Amino acid sequence: MSQPCVVLATASYDHTIRFWEAESGRCYRTIQYPDSHVNRLEITPDKRHLAAACNPHIRLFDVNSNSPQPVMTYDSHTNNVMAVGFQCDGKWMYSGSEDGTVKIWDLRLVAPGCQREYESVAAVNTVVLHPNQTELISGDQNGNIRVWDLRANSCSCELVPEVDTPVRSLTVMWDGTMVVAANNRGTCYVWRLLRGKQTMTEFEPLHKLQAHNGHILKCLLSPANNRYLATASSDKTVKIWNVDGFKLEKVLTGHQRWVWDCVFSVDGEFLVTASSDMTARLWSMPAGKEVKVYQGHHKATVCCALHD
Repeated sequence: MSQPCVVLATASYDHTIRFWEAESGRCYRTIQYPDSHVNRLEITPDKRHLAAACNPHIRLFDVNSNSPQPVMTYDSHTNNVMAVGFQCDGKWMYSGSEDGTVKIWDLRLVAPGCQREYESVAAVNTVVLHPNQTELISGDQNGNIRVWDLRANSCSCELVPEVDTPVRSLTVMWDGTMVVAANNRGTCYVWRLLRGKQTMTEFEPLHKLQAHNGHILKCLLSPANNRYLATASSDKTVKIWNVDGFKLEKVLTGHQRWVWDCVFSVDGEFLVTASSDMTARLWSMPAGKEVKVYQGHHKATVCCALHD
């Protein structure tokens, strides 16, 4: 297969991963995944591989192959893997799991193994990598946010925005100046990130946003050029906020059930969403309108990945 210029993939409770032609909406490849549902999808920086975070393993698939078999499997988590992502050069992968751990995996090794493990105790729902590539930020079921300093190999900061309210999703601004945490009560907490006197990042409270009445399942800051925050919710909508004042810019309506995931295009002009209504949708940010529906899954579509 030739390298697609846009890689768009979705996963569903129907135990399949599907690859789509972004413009036509045609599904050109389906991977059957009978042994687990997929919680999260992420594409490697070089666009060559797709990581599927499952229960309790992570599998890496070749984007440019028709083979249904993974090229690598990463085992050592003992429960649902809820977060997966990559260092900017693709040298290592990070993951977070309901087993209460955050792990780092060296992708350059022939034998896949976990190089580092951090104990969060409570089930980890979300992990993001700071753009400085030296700090991981995790959010868990007990409402804790922790910063893991990869140089010091320890937890350098701990925050609890709301006690016993699960942190569902975290996102960091592309330039490392802001972090947003979304929780099960529809609230987003926003901090300005400051470089402390030491090397570690310090959090300065900036804003509290009551974004939805239902759960926020994903929050995502847009890439460079735009200053948007997208919040996907159990109320069937995605809301787009301007981060300069947290004014509501647009409400994306069309999904019929919970919206589980969303991802921006690299220029921030488009957003892809995944929903329990079995579809994924492509939205134009300037228009605030749906421009394509990706139909083919037979159960809830719970995650999506885009690399353009």
